[in-house]
Parts: sequence; structure tokens; C-alpha cells
Amino acid sequence: MKVSQRGLYALKALLHLAGRWEEGIVATREIAEREEIPEKFLESILVVLKNARVVESRRGREGGHRLRRPPAEIVVGDVVRLLDGPLAPFGDATELTRLVASEPRHAGLFDLFLDVRNAAAAILDHTTLADLLERDRKILVARRRRGGVPET
Repeated sequence: MKVSQRGLYALKALLHLAGRWEEGIVATREIAEREEIPEKFLESILVVLKNARVVESRRGREGGHRLRRPPAEIVVGDVVRLLDGPLAPFGDATELTRLVASEPRHAGLFDLFLDVRNAAAAILDHTTLADLLERDRKILVARRRRGGVPET
């Protein structure tokens, strides 16, 4: 599994929207600036997320984007698959299962890849945007206690 730059930007944008969930619409320019994402690239990502019904948008001077559902209902695995395709290094789980059953010499290799895919899916499919926000919060609190990076 590899998360592309596009997938990473999508997750950062969604986390920004999740952090502002209670406030509603967030300007695209704000997301781009705060998350250091090229604005045109972000706009193309937001179109994909809108078409997949992950975000909704409003046009005009007061326009922008917001999550369609609460952060606790948006699963990271779904976002990664949407932007980057299957979680498996070769095809999807069905393809890997077929290769395990049919590969004449190295079925164990594809079985390993299936295990990797299943482990990644187990983590990503049980992690929501809300979980990531809480994870961020805990890490930042621990850093501050150690005298690390200041809050941004």
C-alpha cells in the first residue's frame, strides 16, 4: 500500500475540516494555506471528495467546504481507497486471494502481501477522522509536556 501525495493532501484537508466541524463551511483558500496544499490541486481533490459525498460545498464569497458527516463517521480506509485505489500492493484482496490459490511457485509471497493488505485494512478501516484528531491532540500534549514543538 502506498498513499500518494494526492491521498495525503486529501487526508490533511479532511482533518482540517474535521477540526472545524462545529464551525461549518471553511474557505478552500484557508485549507490550502494552513495545510500547505497548492490551491488548484486541492480544488481537484475536493471535487473528488464532493462527488463521493464525503464533503459538500457552497459557492460564492462565503463559500467553501465542510464534511457531509461528522468526523467520527468518516473512515480513513475509505478515503485512501477513494484517492489511491486498493490497499494491497498488487490489485485488491480478491486478486491476491486468487494469486494465493493459483500461483505455481510463489503462493507464499502473495499470501504475505494479502496479510499486509489485511493488516493495513484492519487499521485504516477502524480509524476515523475523529480518531486521528484525538491522536493528534495526544501527541501534541505529550510534546508540550516534554518541552517539544509549540502549539500551532
